[in-house]
Amino acid sequence: MTIEAIKTAIEGLTDPEVKVVTNWLEERAEAALDRKMCEDFAPGGQAQILFDELSREIDDGKTLSMEDGCRQHKLNGSREI
Repeated sequence: MTIEAIKTAIEGLTDPEVKVVTNWLEERAEAALDRKMCEDFAPGGQAQILFDELSREIDDGKTLSMEDGCRQHKLNGSREI
């Protein structure tokens, strides 16, 4: 089936049917994004370089760890992050 045939078929759907297809496509896209993020943020994934850089910045005192940043934020009396 071609993309044009799919578009034509979708145009023939009722509004509730279009909503079902739209929801399915969104869920499919979200699942694909979740899989990609899991791959990227797994040890050795594409985001490993970011983790390594962040670790160096924390060690060098250039950046606070998430825990320290949240603790400092709470001590300053802020309610939003």
